[in-house]
Amino acid sequence: MMGKSSMTLSEDYKQKKEKEMQWALDIVRQIEEDPRECVKYRDSRPITDIKNMIETSVETYGRNHPLFYQKFNKKRKFEMKTYGQMLDDVYALGTSLTDMGLKGKRIAVMGENCSQWAISYLGIICGTGIVVPVDKELSLQEVQVLIERAEVNAVIFTAKYEKLFKTIKSCGETVLETLININAEEDEDGVLAWQPLVKKGGELIEKGDRRFIDAEIDNEKMCALLFTSGTTGVSKGVMLSHKNLALDLMASPTVLKVNDWDMFFSVLPLHHTYECTSGFLMPLYKGAAIAYCEGLKYIMKNLQEVKPTMFLGVPVMFEKIYHNIWKNVRKQGKDKALRRMIRFNKRTKKIGIDISGPAFKKIRAAFGGNLRIMICGGAAINPEVLEGIQAFGIQALQGYGLTECAPMGALSPDRAPKSNSVGVAFPTCGIKIEDKDEDGIGEICLRGDNVMLGYYHMPEATAKVKREDGWFHTGDLGYLDEDDYLVITGRQKNVIITKNGKNVSPEELEYYINNTGIVEEAMVFAQNSETGDDTVIAAAVKLDDETFSERYPYELSDDEKEKIIWTEVDKINAMLPVFKRIRRLIIRKEAFEKNTSNKIVRFAEGNKR
Repeated sequence: MMGKSSMTLSEDYKQKKEKEMQWALDIVRQIEEDPRECVKYRDSRPITDIKNMIETSVETYGRNHPLFYQKFNKKRKFEMKTYGQMLDDVYALGTSLTDMGLKGKRIAVMGENCSQWAISYLGIICGTGIVVPVDKELSLQEVQVLIERAEVNAVIFTAKYEKLFKTIKSCGETVLETLININAEEDEDGVLAWQPLVKKGGELIEKGDRRFIDAEIDNEKMCALLFTSGTTGVSKGVMLSHKNLALDLMASPTVLKVNDWDMFFSVLPLHHTYECTSGFLMPLYKGAAIAYCEGLKYIMKNLQEVKPTMFLGVPVMFEKIYHNIWKNVRKQGKDKALRRMIRFNKRTKKIGIDISGPAFKKIRAAFGGNLRIMICGGAAINPEVLEGIQAFGIQALQGYGLTECAPMGALSPDRAPKSNSVGVAFPTCGIKIEDKDEDGIGEICLRGDNVMLGYYHMPEATAKVKREDGWFHTGDLGYLDEDDYLVITGRQKNVIITKNGKNVSPEELEYYINNTGIVEEAMVFAQNSETGDDTVIAAAVKLDDETFSERYPYELSDDEKEKIIWTEVDKINAMLPVFKRIRRLIIRKEAFEKNTSNKIVRFAEGNKR
């Protein structure tokens, strides 16, 4: 068995780690002393860094505690790897990478979600170098630019991307030297195989090699370089430290109960900081297990197989699942009966009786039967969808965060959620609203040790958002309600300013349009009036063809469809002040151009036609 780090460390390093542990203990004390009722869970374990986290998790939950569930062969069932196996593999891979001369280097990881991706990530940041998670949906040119910008020396990838990285390496315009294929069985054509590297590292450890195991970790230095996937311009390299990540892990579970028997269902891409921190590192910290989905088309099948308790997703995913439930219920002619049962359950809840367990058992069975919490992040979701899922006896929550904050800034408390809010600040983080308007809406600012070190090689951009007083200016707009719950209203850079100086949030209007039930998605933007002396609010919409056909089961011309949409838009306009009203409508037949996070690219001219 590969053991815990030996204490053959310098006195200076021991003193540094003592200071870091004191910081962690102070964080835990801050959590314990928070007076708010919504902070229900105060059992956070002090950790100084990710290496300290995985080692203490193995100590706390045991080497044989289940961790990863994965189909290593599509014909087989899900197979399990334990916490102990994870730690052995991390030590072994890290030792091999160190032996290859990659100490202190930038190492990228790219590919489908799997335990090998997770172990590679840990093997890099826990003592080898700086991990650079790469979006697998990027084009060759985009990946090449990122590899160049991040000064990546080595890449670990799944088999699908071997050709891409061979091409990038051959161009000779990068410092990229080492290619490692997760799925290869043996080294071939200049590409190293991942599993033999792990085996070799284990053999080195058996011979007494402790270079990785005893590696010194400075929790204030960059350990991860993540590139944002913006909707309005060039991506930025976000520099995160072990301290950033450790704070997020200690703080997040104060408003959400995570048990050592929970099973997380991993669907969102691991390169994204939301899934990486909340769907990978968080379960590791709390002793939970993780089941890796085979792919988007296998979601419902895999849910049946692994029966998870926790499911992290984005709005488009949850909205589709929710609408499909109602679609199937309508096909069976049971929608009226289901609505009656939901209304009845709401009444019984008021007197302390919740019948959702037996009443909606069949619906929850579609999720495997054990699902207790769904958390939505990445963008705003229709509150009605959250409330609808909650009505079935599954807790549906929202969170708020940014890559720059590792990522979590707020989370709905599982004991007291509000469907129109993204939750409350953690005990260790601050939230304030700056430059409020007459409605109390202003820019959301966050402060805490989870805020990034800065943008890589972009000091001016860093100074714009990370101020000397410690507050990070998010660029998001919102307000704090009477209970200090955060409500998001839009994005500062997206705000439309009319010719007479009025501010219009496109997200607000998009919410109303998307809530009509017959629109799949919408994008609101500004155009000049025909005379050029005024600003006109326009909306491009993509119809939900399936729902539209159900509602209007006969052939309709494009003009007739437009009239129907205008009828819905007129209803929206009637609720709005004159300067916010939608004056132009564009009906799209094609889907909007989106970034890899499935968000509409607002600056793309093609989306406005």
